Amino acid sequence: MSFDLPVLPQGWSYVPLEQLAHKNSVTYGVVQPGSHVGHGIPIVRVNNFKDGRIELTELMRIEPEIESKYGRTRLQGGEVLLTLVGSVGQVAVVPETLKGFNVARAVAVIHPQEVDPNWLAICLRSPLSQHLLISRANTTVQTTINLKDLRALPVPIAPQHERERIIQLIGSLDDRITLLRETNVTLESIGQALFKSWFVDFDPVRAKAEGFEPEGLDAATAALFPESFEECELGLVPKGWSYVSLKEVTSIFDSQRVPLAGQERAKRKGNYPYYGAAALMDWVDGYLFDGIYLLSGEDGSVADPLGYPITQYVWGRLWVNNHAHVLQGKNGVSTEHLMLSLKQTNITPFITGAVQAKLSQSNMWRINFLMPSREIALAFGELLKPLYASLRHNTEQAQTLTQLRDTLLPRLISGQLRLPEAEVMVEEICA
Repeated sequence: MSFDLPVLPQGWSYVPLEQLAHKNSVTYGVVQPGSHVGHGIPIVRVNNFKDGRIELTELMRIEPEIESKYGRTRLQGGEVLLTLVGSVGQVAVVPETLKGFNVARAVAVIHPQEVDPNWLAICLRSPLSQHLLISRANTTVQTTINLKDLRALPVPIAPQHERERIIQLIGSLDDRITLLRETNVTLESIGQALFKSWFVDFDPVRAKAEGFEPEGLDAATAALFPESFEECELGLVPKGWSYVSLKEVTSIFDSQRVPLAGQERAKRKGNYPYYGAAALMDWVDGYLFDGIYLLSGEDGSVADPLGYPITQYVWGRLWVNNHAHVLQGKNGVSTEHLMLSLKQTNITPFITGAVQAKLSQSNMWRINFLMPSREIALAFGELLKPLYASLRHNTEQAQTLTQLRDTLLPRLISGQLRLPEAEVMVEEICA
């Protein structure tokens, strides 16, 4: 099979992938599907790939006697994985912590030899490799990459010292991006813990009811909380608090939404994010909203498998189609407070639609919201403000670094951009 390839600098060459791997080692994993039962050998599936790494969430497992038939793809650490089916072309290097795991049939395992697995992963992530693989993929049912094409894929090989410096440069960007994302996970966890303490476990109220000062609160904030509970139709709540309709604390901007068909978006490419019910879908040349918003799926992707709403925390200038409700907090309730409350609410009773799930506006207003005093709501919003300001800053920084990495990557591994120039660009962004 022939490939149209860019010309490489002197001293570089293209080598078929299978020549960079141990003999007969470019193959796929376990054919039999696993289960979520908590025993057996974990297997890595397509949905475990996330931004160049493996996330150990929703792991499936298979019985040891089945896994033993697939010893060739049992992971030891240092292999390169590539997704072959569905969301194809995702790449990750296996860390040693996954030793003993195996992979599903939709994932290829590559055992590199005489080349750093990180170099191989960088090359497989590049636009050239992605284009070559996807342009030859079978799309009859699901997009599928053929192992024969993967084995024949030409991989650019630079002199070793250049490979090492490129790996180090791209790796440093990856490490910065990972750190920013991990920091955001921590910030989100802190926000969730604060919400649970104030509005689920009622820790400050319980402390005062027992004659203690609430932990972690200054005197002025602690004084805002009542010292006792009272009954309401939904159970015990702090005295003076009550459940209200979500409508009482939510501003909705659905009337400003405008859907754009895929063909129209293709004509209107730009710098503003275009959101759907569950994710960022595209970038367009205009915006409808400017601020901090909470998006909650209206139809299609409405709730996760456990019944909790699919939400997106978004900000800046952006466009939203008609499949997501566009919300902000009001009456003293911040948008972040509204989000944390919704994330704790099972919305299954409010979803309709036998074929396609739907959370209508009228049904959404039937959701209850525990309303404290306005002063407590305002104090909670102030407590969250620096957390989410940091989260937004970290997200934007990660996006900038990701864009820089993805701009440098194809030019570096094709030799079009020399390393000193790339290092200057990284220093300017990261300074």
